[in-house]
Amino acid sequence: MRISAVHLLSALLLIALLPETAIALQEGLPDPQVLASQNLRGYNHMFAAYAIAWLLIAGWIVSIVRRLARLEKVLKDG
Repeated sequence: MRISAVHLLSALLLIALLPETAIALQEGLPDPQVLASQNLRGYNHMFAAYAIAWLLIAGWIVSIVRRLARLEKVLKDG
């Protein structure tokens, strides 16, 4: 428990000391009109990449579950 608290504290300290964080805090929120004019058309490839990554992870988990079930069956029968 103590190690995780130290890790959390050091991570928060590192995030707080990053210059990008300080700049973002100083500038404040962007203009709502600028945000409203943006669209997500340029990010189609990112959505596709995330979908592929999730499918690969799901397939990997299914593979692990099937192998584990097969192993349990062999151990039970043997």
